[in-house]
Amino acid sequence: MKFFPKISVFAVTALFFSCSSTQKIETLKPEPDDASPLVYDASPSFINLPITVKLKDIENQTNSILNGLIYEDNDIEDDDIQIKIWKQAPIKILNDPANPDKKIKTILPLKANIKYRIGTKKLGVEFYDTREFNLNGTITLSSEVALTNWKLNTKTEFKSLDWNESPTMTVFGKNMPITYLINPAISIFKSKLEHTIDDAIEKSMDFKPNVLSALEKICTPIQMSDTYESWLRIVPVEIYSTNAKLKKDSFLLEMGMKCNMETIVGKQPESKFNANKIVLKPVSKIPNQISANIAAISSYVDASKIMTTNFAGQEFGSGSKKVTVKNVSIWHKNGKMIIALDILGSINGTLYLNGIPQYNAQTKEIYFDKLDYVLDTKSRLMRTANWLAQGYVLKKMEESCRYSIQPNLEEGKKSMAAYLKNYSPMPGVFVNGKMEDIQFDKIQLTNQAIIAFIKINGTVNVSVNGLK
Repeated sequence: MKFFPKISVFAVTALFFSCSSTQKIETLKPEPDDASPLVYDASPSFINLPITVKLKDIENQTNSILNGLIYEDNDIEDDDIQIKIWKQAPIKILNDPANPDKKIKTILPLKANIKYRIGTKKLGVEFYDTREFNLNGTITLSSEVALTNWKLNTKTEFKSLDWNESPTMTVFGKNMPITYLINPAISIFKSKLEHTIDDAIEKSMDFKPNVLSALEKICTPIQMSDTYESWLRIVPVEIYSTNAKLKKDSFLLEMGMKCNMETIVGKQPESKFNANKIVLKPVSKIPNQISANIAAISSYVDASKIMTTNFAGQEFGSGSKKVTVKNVSIWHKNGKMIIALDILGSINGTLYLNGIPQYNAQTKEIYFDKLDYVLDTKSRLMRTANWLAQGYVLKKMEESCRYSIQPNLEEGKKSMAAYLKNYSPMPGVFVNGKMEDIQFDKIQLTNQAIIAFIKINGTVNVSVNGLK
């Protein structure tokens, strides 16, 4: 009695499938690994950052800092001197002809008022005589230059003073010429002037704001391809710098940036620029030839979209036994890729395959080696649709289970070429360079993306011209 219903159910089921052109296959889904933040092994790249600053820029900056009264010391008690110094006309900064590669010359038109106290204090009685000098002339100073902690430092020496008017001393309320007496008195204030010029140049030649502003712009992700939604992101690690050099009318500062370069497929990524983490390190030489190691990051969602497009319009099988793939989803599982194919046709359902991603250097494609149905899918196909489990059908499907990055590389190379041709992310900042062939390095899987590491040899220069 119990056997008959089973036979009946089996017969009805068989009759149903024999009369129907469509079968439903139920397969177990291999669950993805737990999601975690995207972390991968990055190889650093190096970008040249030559900075050129015209002496005229330094001159303009120094003049903006030093205006009118440029030095004042009103305390006569500490060293018996009171000094006031005014700038009379714009300061000029030029190459020092005596040492044009290492020194600059500063010409400072000034007016000075100096009160100098002479005397003593004995037995509680003060014996002082205060003399007041008035100077009007042009001071010439020479400065050695060096870069320290993002700033151009100078060590300035007083060289000469040319009088516009004869120096005077106030005697009984009248200005009396004292040119013959003044030269010994110059030593009273020349060190003050030297320090004033050094401080002004240091303030005017702080490279850090300019360099960091340029880097922030450069490190903002740039869309390399609208068609393939690819982005270039640069993440700085360290900044290297050689000593500043003078060449004709400019300062040359060779800097280099150690960074990670990423190519991300999908929506616009966030910038990873953090000015507080960038350290300036002194080096003797910056290499000219640059090797850029780029991580081409394809999220599983975006790679799935591209692979779904690969299957469009294709049928698998023959005669009445045919299916089409309507959607592809991929994810990571135990070091392999799971590829889920949603099929419609003589069989409806989802097929699950797995394989190990590899890279074909000739076709520039990521493909899946040893692609096969997962165990549960294979066993169910063997029982219900053996024709779909056969090798030639799987082989044909395998041909579409590829993710070509050649369009990304070609489009990226084309866009990169434009990026390296006088690209200016902000006034005074220009990116130039050249590229050689792109070389594949390796593939790395994460829980969120396939990462193809590629190498590009060539040069990248980011020049910062002038100070704003």
